[in-house]
Amino acid sequence: MKKKVFLVLVILMSLSLIGIIFVQGYYISNSVSNKEDQFKYNVKMALSNVSNEIGKEEYRDVVLKLRKLIDQGIAVNIDTTAFFDLYLKKDISNTDETLIYKNGILEENYKLSSALFDIGLDSISIKRIISQNETKVYKSSTVDGFEASLLQSGDISRTEDIDFEPLYQRFSARKPIHKRVTIEKIDRLLKLQLIKDDIDIDYEFAVYSNDLATKVQTENFNIENAFMRVPFFDNTASDNNYGLYVEFPQRRKFIWSTLLGMIALSIIFTTIIIVAYSSALLQLMKQRQISEIKTDFINNMTHEFKTPIATINLALDAIKNPKIIDDKDKVKRYLDMIREENKRMHAQVENVLRISKLEKNELNISKERVSLNDLVEDAISHVELIVEDRGGNIETSLKADKSSVLANETHFTNVLVNILDNAIKYSPEAPVINVETLNVGNNIIVNIKDKGSGMSKAVAKRVFEKFYREHTGNVHNVKGHGLGLAYVKRIVDDHQGHISVESEKEKGSIFTIKLPLIS
Repeated sequence: MKKKVFLVLVILMSLSLIGIIFVQGYYISNSVSNKEDQFKYNVKMALSNVSNEIGKEEYRDVVLKLRKLIDQGIAVNIDTTAFFDLYLKKDISNTDETLIYKNGILEENYKLSSALFDIGLDSISIKRIISQNETKVYKSSTVDGFEASLLQSGDISRTEDIDFEPLYQRFSARKPIHKRVTIEKIDRLLKLQLIKDDIDIDYEFAVYSNDLATKVQTENFNIENAFMRVPFFDNTASDNNYGLYVEFPQRRKFIWSTLLGMIALSIIFTTIIIVAYSSALLQLMKQRQISEIKTDFINNMTHEFKTPIATINLALDAIKNPKIIDDKDKVKRYLDMIREENKRMHAQVENVLRISKLEKNELNISKERVSLNDLVEDAISHVELIVEDRGGNIETSLKADKSSVLANETHFTNVLVNILDNAIKYSPEAPVINVETLNVGNNIIVNIKDKGSGMSKAVAKRVFEKFYREHTGNVHNVKGHGLGLAYVKRIVDDHQGHISVESEKEKGSIFTIKLPLIS
């Protein structure tokens, strides 16, 4: 995949993921807002119902009491005043009947003693409106219709409606609020109304008159935290402007709790998407990186094989020459060259196969008791001729008194040789290498220090990865495949040891191996 295409895909996927997160956030925010609006509406309806119910109940109590007094004859000074009489005459078509309708409206005024009500007035006036109606149908007994006789007469019916509203207004206006309603009553009605709307949380309430507190309020009510107000005991006969206030200390917690399941699922699914996306992106980047590393490895391997193959071909062509074939010394020299180049290619193939077997756990590594100091000296003997040939030297300081470890002699020698070989290859000038061993607790430490070109911290973190090599463009001054240190890491890990590197550009590197001692 091309770099630009890969970058475009990553940007599009990232924007899509960010969009999904924003949509989820907007949906949750909108849901919370809707829940708050619904909560506010339900509370307002509950308060209004409570206010109306208490007002109606008080009105009913007053009316029943007044009716009882009137029925008992306690009313005094009854005045009756007729308002008007209404007559209506109608001739019925297709018959000889005439209908006459009479309606009379009277007003009866009652004055009740103020001693019956503790409201501070001398007397109370109420009125009753009486409607009397009469219907008669006449039928003519003569042809000319002037003489009539009563055919049917309807009985007089009485319907009455006493207007108690003004009296109730004056009566309630003079009564203190705490005598009109109790905290318990408001609490009972309000709780029932809220439960109908599935609102089951703690609340505080109070009744205020003209924004002044009254005795009707719960213990922990705070007007500053009031959530809503509705009119209470709406009374036009006085200056009292009562309001029923309510507050919910845990309102926000309750609203969020109703959405908790949806929010939790949204967070879980969004997290899964983010984790899956991040993992996929990391895998894509890793695969891309591996692809680049493998391409680099193939190129390096090709160059590594081309040189010995070319050398072998030249040596073979030289041996075929009649002038050379009779010269035993030259033939022997060319054969040695062929043998060395063949060994070199064999070593490269073994490196690849060794790493492959290590990853599949197919490499049989038998361990036995060996002296790590001896292995260090043996490894140095493999490379000291190369160091001397370049005018360098290897200094040793084997300070470890105890050096017995459980290890595979061949593989661990290869580990030390690989590190020493890297120190030689990455030393632009004559290599200067220091090797020391020392005991730290129940472990033995091997430090291999060089004064070569070193590496950056970023490279040092990845130097033990398979196929990894520091990018230097298309030119590699030092040939290799990025397999040597990967092999070193796997072998050390298999020996329950630890390997690390400290390095600085142009100042060299220090490789440290730590292995557990055996008694």
